Amino acid sequence: MIKTLMGSIREYKRDSFLSPFFVMLEVVMEVLIPLLMAKIIDEGVVKQNMNYIMRMGVILIVLTLCALAFGIISSRFSASASAGFAKNIRKDMFSNIQKFSFSNIDKFSAASLVTRVSTDVVNVQIAYESIIRVAIRCPLLLIFSLVMAMSVNFQLSLIFMAAIPILGIGLFLIISRSQPIFQRVYKVYDRLNNVVRENIRGIRVVKSFVRSEEENRKFQEVSQEIYNDYTKAEKIMAINGPLMQFTVYTCTLLISWFSANLIVSNVMTTGELTSMITYLMQILTSLMILAQIFTMLTIAQASGDRIVEVLGEKSNLNSGTLSIETVPDGSIEFENVSFSYQEDSDKLSLRNINLMIHNGETIGIIGGTGSSKSTLVQLIPRLYDVTSGVLRVGGIDVREYDLSLLRNNVAMVLQKNELFSGTIKENLRWGDENASDSELERVCKLAQAHDFISALPDGYETVIEQGGSNVSGGQKQRLCIARALLKKPKILILDDSTSAVDTKTDAMLRQAFKEEIPDTTKLIIAQRISSVQDADRIIVLDAGGINSFGTHEELLGKSQIYREIVQSQTKGAKVDETE
Repeated sequence: MIKTLMGSIREYKRDSFLSPFFVMLEVVMEVLIPLLMAKIIDEGVVKQNMNYIMRMGVILIVLTLCALAFGIISSRFSASASAGFAKNIRKDMFSNIQKFSFSNIDKFSAASLVTRVSTDVVNVQIAYESIIRVAIRCPLLLIFSLVMAMSVNFQLSLIFMAAIPILGIGLFLIISRSQPIFQRVYKVYDRLNNVVRENIRGIRVVKSFVRSEEENRKFQEVSQEIYNDYTKAEKIMAINGPLMQFTVYTCTLLISWFSANLIVSNVMTTGELTSMITYLMQILTSLMILAQIFTMLTIAQASGDRIVEVLGEKSNLNSGTLSIETVPDGSIEFENVSFSYQEDSDKLSLRNINLMIHNGETIGIIGGTGSSKSTLVQLIPRLYDVTSGVLRVGGIDVREYDLSLLRNNVAMVLQKNELFSGTIKENLRWGDENASDSELERVCKLAQAHDFISALPDGYETVIEQGGSNVSGGQKQRLCIARALLKKPKILILDDSTSAVDTKTDAMLRQAFKEEIPDTTKLIIAQRISSVQDADRIIVLDAGGINSFGTHEELLGKSQIYREIVQSQTKGAKVDETE
């Protein structure tokens, strides 16, 4: 884990080194101050030597100012290093997530990824800042103070030596018991974020079904679980305080007792006693702060493990090794293709698919819910890889293409259309960032979107709100189709992406596709027979296999499933006309 995370330090190595360097100088100044104070007491105050007091006082002020300056400089470097470290981790995580295939994304929930990129990174950032400053300062202060205490009085310093292992054992037991609880807490955090995310995204549904109380209950249950775990962990960690206080008070009493006897025997001076007590406080304060840091590191370790999971996840889709520069055409061939989301041959979503689709054809795809229509088309741009068999585009196995080349030639409008915050122009230019205004208008006319865009107050400069909440479902679908057309693809896939438009607009879209992009292979998944009956051929899927493949007329004669769909929709249309 540490090695992986340290790879994100990069350009902040200098700051990460300078912070502990100035911390070390700060500690040197701090451990010299008690020794100097002891000399002021013994040589100046006791002997009433004002010149000595003034001279040593100036040196004491200089040391104090130096300690302050070194501390400020160290803090600046640690803040820069930790913030930069966190920035790089976020960048590395986000970049790696962008490379994920759909199966990689399925492994992590969206809520979990958001938590890891935000909350977990903040925990690691705070821990890193503590490591390069406080976690360096405390051991150094402990060691230097112990050395100085031994130089003042070796016998009394043995009290410190006895206290350190007692505290160490106590800290180990506390951390070993609390660590598993913190790891569990962050898994529950993922569930909490998922509840919040679902509720916010579906707030209209929640309110329309009057489910606010139920959603509140779900949130409270998860929140209570986090509270219970955190409380349990914090109760264990709270033992740190009493353990530290007991050690501090015991050491103070022992040093005071033995020092009093030594002072009476003239073996030790009052100044040396003062310095010993100061070193005692420095040592035990360092241990106390280290205990708090261990608590923080315990939490950060759980976060670090979760971050490394994302950084270490490798996409199972890799670009081909052949130097193919273009996709020859939009022909598609499935040869004995089977597919499973779990990569389990006993749990296949598609079975033995054999298809030959010619360049420029319009292919309709129809079937019942769960017949794997979307799964079939998602294999074409390699959103998933086939489990067995071969899928060819332009006569070449899709696994041999560079992923970017293949996907730039396959435009896909998914079932769940997504628009992003920004203007309509900015959303459209996802298809081609260099497209001219006239080109934008052309594809929008082709997608039957130009008229409603022109009717908006700001036209193509209209700002789309988050998730496209200020446009209707049909408008969103047409904008997404226009965005896909802007890629000038060799293959256009519409995955039930005209379901929210009326039948007239749907017919106009199909007519425009036929006239304007005759050389583009078009695959149209639809629930309405009217959307696919004019296609060159239609695929009927059933339970992950091909039931029939042919024209509308051919399927009426040979496919019972197709006939039943046609009859049910035709009967419904006749009833509507009667009414």
